[in-house]
Amino acid sequence: MQVAKTTQSAIDIIKKTADYIRKARLKLDETGVSYKEDQSLVTSIDVESEERLASGLQSLLFGSTILAEEKHKDDPKSDFMWIVDPIDGTTNFVHNFPMYCISVALWHNGKIVMGIVYDIPGDECFWTHSESGLVYRNDKTIRVSQAKTLSESLLATGFPSTAFDKMDDFVAHFKYFMTHTHGIRRLGSAALDLAYVACGRLDGFFEYQLKPWDVAAGAYLVQKAGGNVTDFSGGNNYLYGGEMLASNNWIHREFLKRFEG
Repeated sequence: MQVAKTTQSAIDIIKKTADYIRKARLKLDETGVSYKEDQSLVTSIDVESEERLASGLQSLLFGSTILAEEKHKDDPKSDFMWIVDPIDGTTNFVHNFPMYCISVALWHNGKIVMGIVYDIPGDECFWTHSESGLVYRNDKTIRVSQAKTLSESLLATGFPSTAFDKMDDFVAHFKYFMTHTHGIRRLGSAALDLAYVACGRLDGFFEYQLKPWDVAAGAYLVQKAGGNVTDFSGGNNYLYGGEMLASNNWIHREFLKRFEG
């Protein structure tokens, strides 16, 4: 596989899907919005976008499979697996709040080798792959920020929507970071949070209750841009473990101390 060429083809597929999402959003009404079992929102546009992405991406790599939020949660793993969120930030999307994106990562034999996060309203494409030592926002290279301490950092998080057993811990962390940093932002899209860490708009990100399709692409962007990504114990179980810390690396040790023990 030529990863660089496949990445550019994947970006083309993602942008075409984004065009469909923009046009379909103009016609979205309450009949196209429903609730999943966990009471999170889903739209007919999410489902159709996932099918368009799955069809296009699988055509790039024969035998590749899909792991995605809507219709492909239980598809089997393979040597090549696309990890896809057709609209990360669906609640924002439903309310026409302009913070939502397409997130696509490519998994090859246990490793992520490609990450693409496309900000649909902002027309910003964050991308990288294993054959490149650089990370891009459209055609410009990006790096993580240079903040050296939490006290000079701007963080982002997402609020637990169903994991209420974690609420007390979350509130304690939130209170600490509110009083020991430049502040906390809540964009409503973990994939965009991570892309913003990768390009230096944010210095760090933490969240519970995450799924692989939320974070696979964004985490890879952060790592390739010079940052650090771990679970709350400092380990590597962030893709399937449901918890993540991501930072510019300078603040990671200090950041992690708040979650240890």
